Amino acid sequence: MSETAASTENPSTGQQYVVVARRYRPQTFNDLVGQEHISQALSNAIATNRVGHAYLFTGARGVGKTSSARILAKALNCVDGPTATPCNQCDICQSISGGDDVDVLEIDGASNRGIDEIRQLRQNVNVRPSRARFKIYIIDEVHMLTREAFNALLKTLEEPPEHVKFIFCTTEPNKIPITILSRCQRFDFAGIRTKSIAERLRHIVGAEGVEADDDALQLLARRAAGSMRDSQSLLEQLLAFSSGRITVDSVHGMLGTASDERMGTLVGHLIERNAGAALTELDTAATAGVDVAQLLEQLLGYFRDCMVAAVGCTAESFLYTSPGGQQQVAEAGKRLGLQTILAIMQILDQTLSRMRQSTQGRILAELSLVRICALEDLDELPKLIAQLQSGVAASPSSMAGTPPSRAAAARPGATATSATSAPESLSAALRAREEGAKKKFEPVASAEETEEPEELAHPTEGAARVEIAAENAAQIWMSALSQLSGLVAEQAKEFERVALESPNRLVITLKPRYALAKSTCERPEQVAKFEQALCDVTGQRLRVHFVLGEDREPDEEKPQGQSAGAARALSSHELRREAEEHPLVQRAMDLFGAEVQDVIPPRDKRQ
Repeated sequence: MSETAASTENPSTGQQYVVVARRYRPQTFNDLVGQEHISQALSNAIATNRVGHAYLFTGARGVGKTSSARILAKALNCVDGPTATPCNQCDICQSISGGDDVDVLEIDGASNRGIDEIRQLRQNVNVRPSRARFKIYIIDEVHMLTREAFNALLKTLEEPPEHVKFIFCTTEPNKIPITILSRCQRFDFAGIRTKSIAERLRHIVGAEGVEADDDALQLLARRAAGSMRDSQSLLEQLLAFSSGRITVDSVHGMLGTASDERMGTLVGHLIERNAGAALTELDTAATAGVDVAQLLEQLLGYFRDCMVAAVGCTAESFLYTSPGGQQQVAEAGKRLGLQTILAIMQILDQTLSRMRQSTQGRILAELSLVRICALEDLDELPKLIAQLQSGVAASPSSMAGTPPSRAAAARPGATATSATSAPESLSAALRAREEGAKKKFEPVASAEETEEPEELAHPTEGAARVEIAAENAAQIWMSALSQLSGLVAEQAKEFERVALESPNRLVITLKPRYALAKSTCERPEQVAKFEQALCDVTGQRLRVHFVLGEDREPDEEKPQGQSAGAARALSSHELRREAEEHPLVQRAMDLFGAEVQDVIPPRDKRQ
């Protein structure tokens, strides 16, 4: 049935109704949409008499594989052929178009997948065609054939009779044995562009005598995701769903999707980190008939276009955005930043995967929206990590360009003062963290190299004097630490022993793995706190000096034939486990969600 004849049929006359996808199937190579490279290759092969004996057409569903196979069959068997432009008027062409020609056999690979069917095919190929030049076998979904069936087909496929041609169609070429692939000329059918699908749909609605908005057809084309047959099936459903003119609202109502205005509102709440408003908008959309899973898929497509805009591509690269919303998408991509957009897309993708396995889709969707609103500006994180790795702290001027947090502005009732104070506190926290990192990488002088302070800690008036000796030194040190709080005090508790080297000098030997903690405890302000606490406990002035265990380990404890470093050598797994137990590392893991990848032991400081 030709396309012209199909377009003049009226279903109300009582004739059998044929769906749009079949009535408007391409009839010539020129009618193929989006597959110009394949049309040219097959046309040239026919024109130059270089037609192969076996072809493999691969590609996604609805891109024209079977239609191309029928067109090639008509081009080879047309009464005017072989020709690249079959007439579509002769009895052979019309029979092939209708799928009932005796010399063009269309076989479903899914239902004829066994070795018995292939044996029958091998017997029939020796029979010459009844009225045409070639006997053509079109096997759809050929990847469904069994391994035995493929093996039985090998010899016939490699050296078929001169009057036989094979055309295989499949969506999964990876499941076809290489022995079959090597005997075929392979053509890969690409997904059809949205613009081409929309133009084809516009031609169909014009032939059907139906009015349709361009935006509605664009929406159908985007929804088809590169499949012409899917777009025509959606159009078929829409023709029955809507009455009169096809509008964008009727498309959204049929598909259960959200309008561009609703999507813009929801994305605006996510950008402002307003979780309450986002959940309210989700509830409103669900009440209006929007499918929650479809809404998340739309969000994923929306943020995909935001990602494209964030990396510098133009609006021509957008796949899921209507022309009217391209400017809004570009602005959203700039405001969010690439790293934040990537995190949002990962959250949405994981949520969609979980929703397919769960009956609580609404709750999972709400969870994903709240998680997105809880995200911070992640574009600053790589800069901070690079600064921490280099040991160079950023100046306050470099932090001035940090995008402000939108969390305070998103809270209901937040004033302008509270909205602006949040980014200031965030910048201050980041600067303080960087200053701490800078100090961590700076060399710290030992107690002997540090200049003696002008004044020692003074005992509290009326405090009882406690005599300190080697036997009670550790107990006195723990009593002093009990009066202090904070992370540094906790680190100072990780000692191996406490020694009294002189009447007013305590030497605290830290465990070897606490090299980083030693530099923290030796800071002048921390030493002053320790000495004041000791003064309060003992009623006398004491000096504090920190060393590492490896610096004071006696030689007799070393295993025979090994050095001190070799005796204490630990495996990478043990080093990583000990590093994970360090309070500073645990704090970093809590703050950043980090994990220990490698541990570089400190160099021996005994010089």
